[in-house]
Amino acid sequence: MTQTEAPSTPRTTLALACVAVGFAAADTYVVVLALPDMMAGVGLSIDELQRAAPIVSGFLLGYVAMLPLIGRVADLRGRLPVLVFSLVVFALGSLVTAASLDLSTIVLGRFLQGLGGGGLVPATLALVADIWPADRRGVPLGVVGAVQELGSVLGPLYGALVLAVWRWPAIFWINLAVGLVLAVAIAVAGRRDGRARPRDVPGAVALGLAFLLFGLLVGKPDVLASQVTWGLAWVPMVGSSVWWSPLGLATLAVAAGWLVRELTAEHPLLDLRSAGDLSRSTDLLGALLLGLALAGVVLAFATADPEVAVLSPLGPWLLLGSALATAGFAWRQRRARHPLVPRQALRAPAAWGSLAVSFFVGAALIAALVDVPIFARLTVHPDSQLGAALVLVRFLAALPVGALLGGYLVRRFSAAPLTAVGMLAAAASFAAMTQWHRESLSGAGATVTLVLGGLGFGVAIAPVNAALLAATSSAVHGVASALVVVARMVGMLVGISGLTTIGLARFYAVESGIPKPDVLCPDTPGNCPAYTSALKDAGLAQLHAVFAGAAGCALVAAVLALLLLHARPPTHVTR
Repeated sequence: MTQTEAPSTPRTTLALACVAVGFAAADTYVVVLALPDMMAGVGLSIDELQRAAPIVSGFLLGYVAMLPLIGRVADLRGRLPVLVFSLVVFALGSLVTAASLDLSTIVLGRFLQGLGGGGLVPATLALVADIWPADRRGVPLGVVGAVQELGSVLGPLYGALVLAVWRWPAIFWINLAVGLVLAVAIAVAGRRDGRARPRDVPGAVALGLAFLLFGLLVGKPDVLASQVTWGLAWVPMVGSSVWWSPLGLATLAVAAGWLVRELTAEHPLLDLRSAGDLSRSTDLLGALLLGLALAGVVLAFATADPEVAVLSPLGPWLLLGSALATAGFAWRQRRARHPLVPRQALRAPAAWGSLAVSFFVGAALIAALVDVPIFARLTVHPDSQLGAALVLVRFLAALPVGALLGGYLVRRFSAAPLTAVGMLAAAASFAAMTQWHRESLSGAGATVTLVLGGLGFGVAIAPVNAALLAATSSAVHGVASALVVVARMVGMLVGISGLTTIGLARFYAVESGIPKPDVLCPDTPGNCPAYTSALKDAGLAQLHAVFAGAAGCALVAAVLALLLLHARPPTHVTR
């Protein structure tokens, strides 16, 4: 239990936190449909997709790189302040993204969204551990996992619904409003159940007003800006910058007023004054080094074109920098007075084993998320990207169901065999996918395969988290939960690159044995259906190799779970 929180059962607070986690997870996938419109909004054509890659990698960078520090702050300052702060940052990122001034602005906004959205997960998992004892955490952990996975289903649907009515910035304006409402609701709920100290209401009003004014400034809604009287609010009084307009000056004045209030109030909203105390109670240099190490991994893999190379052009240098930063972080862990990850925190096999299992779970999971739609596009939906994506819904819909099932079962069975069973089911699903042919997705067997895979991955979510929390002290639940999320995300990045490499090797091996078009179709070598069909078979062989590799990753996760996820009483760790 953290110092600022009292032993009570704030189910309302946790329910709001789960809603926030689910909403942030949906935002992760909303760009799937909005990306072409976002590119057009900053002057990029659909052929310049690689230039738009930072819109995606920026979100991942914010989600992963700062997560360990956020988790540690949740241990030192409490879960609720981190939840509120993360939602405010998420709302700020939504506002910056909606402004859509240029590509750099959108990337910055997505980075902030990732930073805020990522911080919600470890704080919520740690909050579950604060409320429920180890033998009763299964169902609430399953609920958290379920709402997080449900976001992957609802995200594209939410984006499609908004885009059917408004332009793409509306998605992020809605995110802004929902983020701020949830932040206020969690702060109020936490105050009522005694888990948070009073917060500065005038400060909250001032911050909300600053967001509103900035949104009006950059959004410039036509219904107001086009009117003769109201439109003057956007006209600069001096120079040409919109910041010198009445609305711009009002925004700066309100923001400055909030900052003064934040630094002088008895119970400030975000408690910025505690930053100095935080720097003395945890290793910020170690956090920076670990963040740089993770950033190198994210940028090396996430910005690569898998059809060309495993790594981005700067990938080797980024990984070298990541290795050096990792070495520096390891050195800081030994030397720092207050290391980012307290010593002995992950000493139990179930603790570090949970990270290893999560890595391989992520490496296997990404194959389903990416390559099943590709298989559908290659076979039953050659002309419909949307139709190919919808094939995956059968898998995604089973994930939250499996998460709830795993949370229920972990109360009756050990995390080790339960996780192993889930990952064996996932491995069996991938093994079945290696036998798919051109018409497989049209039959009921594919539905069984996809549902089995989704249930298997879902069942493993709660047991892994339960094993981690049971094997670690409450004083480090925040940073431990952050690391298990990081392990899964890094596994996904490394997995997609590694498995794609295996698949491409198989493709080239099959392609080398295909006769040339002038041999197969001597009369019409420029239009040779036999050669096209053979290339499609090579593509299917590539995907079969990817599915086989994913089955291997799932099997490794199952074996590691059986060997390591036997929780023992955690070693006491001080903050």
